[in-house]
Amino acid sequence: MSLRRNSLSGLLLLLVCVSAFVEELDDSFLETRGADDIWLIKFYAPWCSFCKQLDPVWHQIGSELRSVGSPVNVGKSDATVSIGLAKEFQVRGYPAILMLKKDVKYNYSGPRTREGILEFANRVGGPLVRSLSSLQLFQHAMDRHDVMFVYVGATSPLKMVSLPSLPAVVVFKDGSYFTFNEERDGDLKSWINRERFLNYMKIDSYTLYAMGETGKLVLLALVEANSLCKESLRYKSLVEKVSAENRETYSRHFHFGFMEGGDYINGLVMGEVTLPSLIVVNLSNDGYFLPPGAVETERHLLDFLDGVLESSIECQGGNSIHQRIRRVIYDIKVTLTPLFSQAPLFGCFLVSFPLAIAIFFCYLCCKARSNMSEDDDGEGDTLSAPSPQRRKKLSDKKTD
Repeated sequence: MSLRRNSLSGLLLLLVCVSAFVEELDDSFLETRGADDIWLIKFYAPWCSFCKQLDPVWHQIGSELRSVGSPVNVGKSDATVSIGLAKEFQVRGYPAILMLKKDVKYNYSGPRTREGILEFANRVGGPLVRSLSSLQLFQHAMDRHDVMFVYVGATSPLKMVSLPSLPAVVVFKDGSYFTFNEERDGDLKSWINRERFLNYMKIDSYTLYAMGETGKLVLLALVEANSLCKESLRYKSLVEKVSAENRETYSRHFHFGFMEGGDYINGLVMGEVTLPSLIVVNLSNDGYFLPPGAVETERHLLDFLDGVLESSIECQGGNSIHQRIRRVIYDIKVTLTPLFSQAPLFGCFLVSFPLAIAIFFCYLCCKARSNMSEDDDGEGDTLSAPSPQRRKKLSDKKTD
């Protein structure tokens, strides 16, 4: 009994210590925080299951950042209570992960994993530009980052990199490096935004959303989540080959990758996509392109990409008013279908109750308008048609 009591006390003490590394924030946060403070914040809602799954990971992150002496403070905020703070950070979904550094807000759209979030916190929390004063430091940074942008000065120690001229801005990725050329690539900021992803990679819904900010289209091989069939493997290798061998032709316009499962794309096309399949998506307007025929060879895939660029293949979907209405109807259908199949009575209640309230309010409005019309008609009759007694009195006055 004593041993159990001691174990419970130790567990409670551990939970209290871990929780101490994550501060609960409210609407007063922006007024009380220090000007130089760096914050990693999770916005959550009490009913959000994804937020609950992330909670133990979030406390681990808070504990680890504190243990290594990181300048990053870790907090969380209930967006349903601290509405002002959520509005300031423009929170639209849960859980939302953001960083605040010197009044600059950074959104995290990567995977909700301990490693991914820590990498984001260390990258944003550290200096914006790190000096790589030796080849050892450069190699260490390369081992930690799949994509790395480097400014190479005239006295740089990176003599192993052959550059046409110095200084230069170079991106290291895909086992190679590519130099920024203002005449060819335009604005440096836009070029960095376009080149911040690997040329070919596994893509999840968060990464796909971030890719939309680059202005590029995304060619996806949609495959099964487990036990890939022969056709899925062929699609993956075909997309990877085209992305590697035709980088100069298509990298300015396309990202390439594969996505496991089709749930996210089902919502985009408002239907069930067949796995495996190929699709090009345009995240800037929620549009998509489908191959006009079977893609059996590399030439077929190149013709498909050329057709997308030349607008000879029709763009489907989009964000027009008609498509938005269709998407709302589709989302309602997808939400209610499993509900009706599992609990039909409860589903009928959820649909009929708000409908009955709407009908009742419409009835009250119509009844009130009808009563007002009757009152107006009655007043009009009195003014336009005086009663016989009134006409007699007026006649007597004229005779006098």
